[in-house]
Amino acid sequence: MNPETRSATPPAPAAAAPPAEVMVVIDDDYAMRLSCRQILTKMGYRVEVFEDGAAGLDGVARSKPPLVVVDLKMPGISGQEVIARVHELDPEIVIIVITGYATIATAVEAMKSGAYDFLPKPFTPDELRLIVGRGLERRRLQQEARRLQLERELLKRKFITFVSHQLKTPLVAIHQYLDVLLRLGDSPTAAEKRDEWLGRCIKRTEEMQDLIRDWLTLAQAEGGALTRHREPVDLGHLLQQIALTYEGLVSSSELALQCAIEPGALVVQADRQALSVLFDNLITNAIKYNRPGGSITVYGGEDAGEIRVSVTDTGYGIPEDARPYLFDEFFRVGGTAAPRTSGTGLGLPICRRIVTELGGTIEVTSETGSGSTFTVRLPVGSATPPQPGAQG
Repeated sequence: MNPETRSATPPAPAAAAPPAEVMVVIDDDYAMRLSCRQILTKMGYRVEVFEDGAAGLDGVARSKPPLVVVDLKMPGISGQEVIARVHELDPEIVIIVITGYATIATAVEAMKSGAYDFLPKPFTPDELRLIVGRGLERRRLQQEARRLQLERELLKRKFITFVSHQLKTPLVAIHQYLDVLLRLGDSPTAAEKRDEWLGRCIKRTEEMQDLIRDWLTLAQAEGGALTRHREPVDLGHLLQQIALTYEGLVSSSELALQCAIEPGALVVQADRQALSVLFDNLITNAIKYNRPGGSITVYGGEDAGEIRVSVTDTGYGIPEDARPYLFDEFFRVGGTAAPRTSGTGLGLPICRRIVTELGGTIEVTSETGSGSTFTVRLPVGSATPPQPGAQG
């Protein structure tokens, strides 16, 4: 034997293919069972055939197929009863009825019993393949819709649990502060302590108000209530108005805020309130996460059918591992050199929801220690959405 042949590494075994799905055919006609088996086998399925309803139901209970082909007229257990009992076993199984006694009445009766579709005999292989393909696609879409619904329900429960916790925490703190106030008495330091604890109570109530406001805003945005109305909005004028509201805060924080968009330069068809919430959140974050002596610049332009507005700060930046989660509800960036700031973790999810509803996008670029830029892109002249009840 050739030494090279002896030392050759044997080929790795091929990965086993996933087992084919099982289809069940129930029909008292041998030729029809054979025909259906051949057609479905060529489609890549394993096929089990049964000549009566009782045996077919046992087979369905054992193999749990995604689809059953059943004859309507059989001795013993009828096709109608098979349909009902199959759906007792699994309501998601797709049932296709075949029969040589096709009438409108029998088709309607089969559909009422829970059959997906009705195929009169004789039929061609293509007709069976088409109806099986449609039935399995419908099952897949139903399962996907159910999975998404379960995910939404789970997220909703987590959301409610988290918000309840976020509300409970300041309430417990307020209760403790008030309990301390009741026990202060008239000691020499009572007045000073009373002012301190009342200040803490006020701070905690403000946190709850912020959370409730952001929660309601997010709910409005998800329902489209914040973006339903569309009108021409002068972004330069709107952003300069927002900047004016932060003059005092910017000055006290030794920051510089500049809006480099002149009134009239950029006009977008959108909801004014939604845009105010969007850019107010972005500018607020740029102020909160900036450094003393830093700057915030708002600038924009129009490019390839899009209006682009960016908010840039010279703050602490966002760690790379945190960036994928910035727009997740309740996510707060941690582990940076930035001082701990108050917030609900809902501001950026609200921004993303508003931008999405307006048909645009939002993205972030950041460098740790050097600042961040949030860029919003909105379509130019997006059409006003139809109002409920409007005639098309």
